[in-house]
Amino acid sequence: MNSLRIILNNRTFFAPAWVFSSINILIGTWILYLPHIKNKFLLNDAEVGVALFFTACGLLISIPMVPTLNVRLGTGRSTKIGVLLLALAFNLPLLAPSYVLLCASLLLIGLLSGFTDVSMNALMSIIETKEEKHLMSAAHGFFSLGGFIGAGIGSLFLLSFSHPSGHMLFISVAVILSNLWLAKYYTKINEAVERQENAKKQPFFKRLRPVIGLSLVAFVVMFNEGAVEHWSNLYLFEVVNVPQNQAGYGFVLFSLSMTLGRFLGDGFSEQFGSIRTLGYGALVALFGYSLILTTHTYGSVLGFGGLGLGLSVMVPEIYRLAAKNKALPTSVAISTVSGVGFVGFLVGPVLLGVIAKFSALWYSYVFLLGSVLLAWGIILLYLKRKY
Repeated sequence: MNSLRIILNNRTFFAPAWVFSSINILIGTWILYLPHIKNKFLLNDAEVGVALFFTACGLLISIPMVPTLNVRLGTGRSTKIGVLLLALAFNLPLLAPSYVLLCASLLLIGLLSGFTDVSMNALMSIIETKEEKHLMSAAHGFFSLGGFIGAGIGSLFLLSFSHPSGHMLFISVAVILSNLWLAKYYTKINEAVERQENAKKQPFFKRLRPVIGLSLVAFVVMFNEGAVEHWSNLYLFEVVNVPQNQAGYGFVLFSLSMTLGRFLGDGFSEQFGSIRTLGYGALVALFGYSLILTTHTYGSVLGFGGLGLGLSVMVPEIYRLAAKNKALPTSVAISTVSGVGFVGFLVGPVLLGVIAKFSALWYSYVFLLGSVLLAWGIILLYLKRKY
């Protein structure tokens, strides 16, 4: 919790951490109104899925372009511009007069999300390096906290607004004003020019070699996050036979333990180092899956909590290690691992569904356990020698 105390007591650290929260406050608020969008355009589930897929497409399109923009604008300015434009863009889906414009607005949100996500992670990595403090995990904890603020607290205020666009506009204005006030603490922060110039002297694919192993682990971790987010309720309902009104407990505990783990993660990283933290995280996740697979009600629900705790520290550590490599500028390294990781986040739910269709949902979770075991092997046999 030391990193959380450091962030809360210093605006230079709190300002970029608030960007993490702001992004998920916007997402959490928008998610509340998916049923409204579905009813407004009389959409079926497949059409909702196609619309949301445009967000994923926008994110994947934008990620390769972010390093160039970070160099031209500066990492701090890119972060500020990204969060402000994203706050405005989240109003568009609720104002869209047609399904086509809804998809277009979600594509724009995806583009700006990718730009902001890579920029803010690169910014936090640069601050960590300059200040010699471990803050990345806590920053991701602020992201999780933002989701609770947006979706959790936002649910309490639904009846206070006569129209969804009013609620979204209120949240957007709050995000814009708070970030305009705090942005002065990080706007001028940028990566050292020397590092950018040194990186250009090596062939591109040779420069990517140091982050290949990290990218594979990022793929597995986010593959699991996406799969659990979409399939945990059904697993508890169909496999464990938990009542439908209680099937969400697994994901609630998963989310809470992930938030807690991220606020504690920097302390573990300082004490044990990034590689050992990754290894321990994978082991805790494996233990979580072993409980989930028992199909015992309490064991499975607690297993999702253990899984969230284990996975929580892994993505921040991957970003931290990516930023430390000397061959790539920070934004390029982070855009690479986050791009590969996000592909895993998209593929996870789909592949889990395919496995469940041809066998059973229980075997899908066996597959997830196997994927984490593979990541643990990469950490021990490859990353341990490289970092």
